[in-house]
Amino acid sequence: MKSLKLISSAIAMLICFVTMAQERTITGTVTDTNSQALPGVSVYIKKTKKSVATDFDGKYSIKAQKGDLLVFSYVGMNSETVPVKDSNVINVILKESANQLQEVVTVGYASSKAKRKMAKESRMMVRAAAPIAQIASNNYYTPAQSVSMKNGESAAPKNEPLYIVDGVTIKADQMAKINPNDINEVKVLKDESATSLYGNTAANGAVVIVTKNEIYKDLSEKELDKKLNIIRPIPSEPTQEDYDTFVENAFESPKTAPLSTFSIDVDNASYTNIRRFLNNGQEVPKDAVRVEEMVNFFKYNYPQPKDQHPFSINTEVSDSPWNSKNKILKIGLQGKNIPTNDLPASNLVFLIDVSGSMSDMNKLPLLKQSMKILVNELRPKDKVAIVVYAGAAGMVLKPTSGDEKKTIIDALDQLQAGGSTAGGAGIELAYKIAAENFIKNGNNRVILATDGDFNVGSSSNSDMEKLIEEKRKTGVFLTCLGYGMGNYKDSKMETLADKGNGNYAYIDNIQEANRFLGKEFKGSMFAIAKDVKIQIEFNPKQVQAYRLIGYENRKLRPEDFKNDAIDAGELGSNHTVTALYEIIPAGVKSDYLNVQPDELKYTKTETSSNNYNSELATIKFRYKKPDGEKSIEMVQTIDNKSVALDKASDDLKFSSAVAWFGLKLRDSKLIADKSSDEILKLAKQGNSNDSEGYKAEFIRLVETSKQYN
Repeated sequence: MKSLKLISSAIAMLICFVTMAQERTITGTVTDTNSQALPGVSVYIKKTKKSVATDFDGKYSIKAQKGDLLVFSYVGMNSETVPVKDSNVINVILKESANQLQEVVTVGYASSKAKRKMAKESRMMVRAAAPIAQIASNNYYTPAQSVSMKNGESAAPKNEPLYIVDGVTIKADQMAKINPNDINEVKVLKDESATSLYGNTAANGAVVIVTKNEIYKDLSEKELDKKLNIIRPIPSEPTQEDYDTFVENAFESPKTAPLSTFSIDVDNASYTNIRRFLNNGQEVPKDAVRVEEMVNFFKYNYPQPKDQHPFSINTEVSDSPWNSKNKILKIGLQGKNIPTNDLPASNLVFLIDVSGSMSDMNKLPLLKQSMKILVNELRPKDKVAIVVYAGAAGMVLKPTSGDEKKTIIDALDQLQAGGSTAGGAGIELAYKIAAENFIKNGNNRVILATDGDFNVGSSSNSDMEKLIEEKRKTGVFLTCLGYGMGNYKDSKMETLADKGNGNYAYIDNIQEANRFLGKEFKGSMFAIAKDVKIQIEFNPKQVQAYRLIGYENRKLRPEDFKNDAIDAGELGSNHTVTALYEIIPAGVKSDYLNVQPDELKYTKTETSSNNYNSELATIKFRYKKPDGEKSIEMVQTIDNKSVALDKASDDLKFSSAVAWFGLKLRDSKLIADKSSDEILKLAKQGNSNDSEGYKAEFIRLVETSKQYN
């Protein structure tokens, strides 16, 4: 009875009826300081559970009464509180705040860690909801009823609070499975108390249940589920996902391998995918970790190009943070920032997967919201067509001007998931439409959005590679957007992007969609250089051995460098690209070097007698203009000057910390120090120019991952 009284008291706090006789509808638009609309802003009435979110145009509508306080909250922005007065229109401008984002991320990850700890300690506890339905005889709630919130809104699935039992989120219809006598504690959280711990999913409040662990301590998880007739949510196991295997780069001698050649990579899908695993409390698959994509997720402070070339070249040498005897060479490219009005007209084809595997909330529903952000960036001179594929492929929107946003949005809103996945047919049709509407000297691009789970027609990675290499010849670029988890096919997405003059991003939430498709629209969608290759010749007088960190699937043969038929990566407007080499200086004894072969009788590799003592290496770049077929070469010498790590730039410190964390996640055998504390220390030292708060978020990810050490 004591437990029942406790529950009754808690539910009474959460569920009650309030007459809102003086309510009226308040509307408005939320923008940033650059007058850009902010989608997904949380708008709620203070001290109530009533909340809404802004749409892709930053617009909102909420019922309130005079005297209410409207709170506008968005990740990375200062929250604004505005009183409701006589006007029915309230427009708000939010200002960026890296500090706020850091605080939000801190709390979010801390709660995530706490929830994982709770789940670990109470593994045998119930994974069901609060036993509200069990006390239906008290007329508080039954599964067939809707809960009435304090603000008078119904707590139907759209508006109901978040239910958490022993650290696990469950649905309302699972709430009738537990005996009330098994409940040890009930807590009702509201407003900031709920959202600070559980995010926007708890915007309507949270009911937190703790059960009596002793009751189920001798039961396995399966026995517990069977006893309570509970269907356990299926976790997104990494084993159900597909990643290409690769072996990390080894150290090479400049005497036997004098040239290191590779394609640039602006993709960052690996980082957001890793972020998803860590946020979900899962172990990161080693082959999901591509270090270069982690490093290139972040922006660095490189200068704009000052000559006729579309990017600047920046190099720096310092001490290796994980192998004290070694050095780190950082190579940074900065793409030219072209004003939006000066960018060429776009001919875009959205190629959208609407197969049955896309029905989850973090797939097609998130995908549609993401594409709306992109649509918001379009200009009148741009045009968009939409192609979908499931059991077959078809065009659902003919090429439409960028100023007809409502028409494009309406077409997106009508998309529904169902059927098999004819990915090959979809690619064929999308490229056909892009070619028919080709804009000379324009931005011609197919944007593929899918979980990569092709299962009809051409499906193997080799088939897709041949198909996309053929389509690349049309001059149409490719952007791949990955969604979802559990059955995610990263290997196919990476293959398509690598072979299709393209880039690749993994969209794990609406904030990432807003970053890649909104704030970084120019860099993501407009190439300023294509087939960008890098070749370095190391000076054996200074370098005993070297290795390229990451870029394993982007390495090229030395002869590929000048072969214009060989595909390489593209660089977008204002994009940055960073590559790191680890160097074992000449004369240093190292455990990472293989035994040197005996001197050859017929072939000798001798160090040049020329005086190149001041040079560490010579670096060459080749690139083509977006519509060009002949490459242009750039050459630069790297001086043999090194600074101590504590004197190095913030960019070198932070990029090295990110690479270090990636190598740790891959369980690299080539790093001596795997201390998370040291990675954190270096990342914090290099954390600057972080107006968006992404570097602060990385620091929290490293802290979260420490429990797996």
